[in-house]
Amino acid sequence: MPRIVIDLPARFQFSTELEIYLSHINEAAHLDNAQLLTLVSEARQRYFKSLGYVQTDIEGVGIVVSDAAVRYLSEAFHGETLRIDMTASDFNKYGCDLVYRVSDKASGREVACGKTGIVFFDYAARKVAPVPPAFKTKTTNTTLT
Repeated sequence: MPRIVIDLPARFQFSTELEIYLSHINEAAHLDNAQLLTLVSEARQRYFKSLGYVQTDIEGVGIVVSDAAVRYLSEAFHGETLRIDMTASDFNKYGCDLVYRVSDKASGREVACGKTGIVFFDYAARKVAPVPPAFKTKTTNTTLT
C-alpha cells in the first residue's frame, strides 16, 4: 500500500504551541496517534480565532471536518512542547484543506504532518455552503505567525 503524501507549503499562515500532557500519552510512553488529532483540533480552533472566527460562525456559516490524513514521522513525549504550523489550501466551491506540520519546539524534530479537509456548513439550513469570500481572502492574503 502506498504511503500518504502530504504536500507542505513553503510558508504557513499560523503557528501555535501546545504542551504534551500525560493524558496525551499511550501505554508505549509516547504521544498517542488519536491524541495528536486532538492537539491539531485545538490548533485549528486557535487558527480560526486568530482570523476573528469560531468554527461555528465563519461569516455566518460553520464548518464540518470532511476528512483527515496524517503522516506520523517521529515519537513525541510527555512534557515536550509541540509547534503546530497551519494554513488553508486547495480551496474548492464548498471547502478547503487545512494543512499542518507538527514539530518539537526545542529540537525542531518533525513529529507529524497532515491535512484536515473542511466543508462550510449552514447549520440552520442543514446543508453545505459555499466558502465565504472573506474567509478565503483572509487565509490567502495574510501571514499571522
